[in-house]
Amino acid sequence: MADEQLLEGGNSFRPQKRIFLGLLAVTVLLFSLLLVILWVVPYVGLVNIHPSLPLILGILFAGLLLFVLAAVAILGLTVALGRDLPFSRNLRGVLIKLLLPLMTGVGRLFGINKDQVRRSFIEINNQLLLAQHPKATADELLLLMPHCLQFHECQFRITGNVVHCKRCGKCPIKGLAELSDKYGVGLAVATGGTLARRIVVERRPKLIIAVACERDLSSGIQDSYPLPVFGITNYRPNGPCFDTLVNLERVEEALKTFLANPEPRSPSGVSSPSAG
Repeated sequence: MADEQLLEGGNSFRPQKRIFLGLLAVTVLLFSLLLVILWVVPYVGLVNIHPSLPLILGILFAGLLLFVLAAVAILGLTVALGRDLPFSRNLRGVLIKLLLPLMTGVGRLFGINKDQVRRSFIEINNQLLLAQHPKATADELLLLMPHCLQFHECQFRITGNVVHCKRCGKCPIKGLAELSDKYGVGLAVATGGTLARRIVVERRPKLIIAVACERDLSSGIQDSYPLPVFGITNYRPNGPCFDTLVNLERVEEALKTFLANPEPRSPSGVSSPSAG
């Protein structure tokens, strides 16, 4: 049930899934056409070298195409079924390192803007993580937030660590700090990719729940691989990088999903006993 809630409701997730699967299908089709062209163009010259060379090249290309189709099928079924299928963990790396740049280019050809592709990529990455069911203890999980969540007139510096936050309630940092205390997980605020990478290196988490815009989230997921990063896009009612917001309920659902022991801590710092 928590996994379904993390997808922000089926109706809002389906368009992202369709964009991803559509671009994936088009990318495979273009790749297939490229292989056909690479086989047909030199066909006459290969025959002159040796009569069997076109057949050998055709077999090699067919094998490569079958491999790509099998990989795409496994990836698509993992996304559609929400199950950790064989090789899906390795395919997450293919998605992050190879398919995102390719699908961004394909999306541009069809008039799909980068943020739509990135949003689709983030949701598919999340779906793959949910299918794999990774777990982390409270000290192994990190909440990584962008500085734009902080109220723009706040005089207290919370970059890197929110210990100086006064929890006035004027921005989402108060709620995030309370979630950090409630579940005993680390919380850090970064001003950009460079600081975010430094925080990750210093704290060495095994799993990250990150909040940012589509661009920063997609690049952060790429930079952090193979470290699992569950991405949650922020809301920007005041424009980019200014007094942004985040769905705190979704952050808490992510904590409950990925924590090995999701029981809230008591005020003394010890996990509360389970009900019953």
